[in-house]
Amino acid sequence: MDNFAEQLVKKNLTSSEKTKHTVMVIAGVVGTLILLLFGILMLGNPIPSLIGFVLAVGAGYGTFSTMQSSYIEYEYAFTNGELDVDKIIAKKKRKAMISTDVTKFTAFGKYTDDIEESENMTVVISSDNIASHEYYADFQHEDYGLTRLVFSPNEKILDNIKKYLPTNLRTKLLREEKS
Repeated sequence: MDNFAEQLVKKNLTSSEKTKHTVMVIAGVVGTLILLLFGILMLGNPIPSLIGFVLAVGAGYGTFSTMQSSYIEYEYAFTNGELDVDKIIAKKKRKAMISTDVTKFTAFGKYTDDIEESENMTVVISSDNIASHEYYADFQHEDYGLTRLVFSPNEKILDNIKKYLPTNLRTKLLREEKS
């Protein structure tokens, strides 16, 4: 029988990301309005007026695109020991982030800030930015070398991962959960 689980995780913006997003939206709206005003004021002169309107439309579209691109979700798909993580931007674009075999994990557990990272480690963050939900997995990846995945699995994904973990990691995880 196949072990399959899927989960969508919405990325929560940090306060600095929210501030950047707000500033960019305000700047975009103000820029669009200024260009639109320029186009209206130049109605007597068709070429500058047209340029103003075209630039206003471009600025408006750019602002809208910027707003949409901040809506990020991660999809975790677990199938028979294989964990795939995709990034979904604005519910339109999908990008495969990483794929790994859970049996190859060298470390796994709850993620905390005091867990050390080596300098040559590639860190792939695909979590909801809520620290209490985050887990980490260390493994050797064929493209990235030593890799750490920081993610926010639900119980179903977590239960499936536990079934395929190497014995030493499963035992360690069970001890941590009991204490």
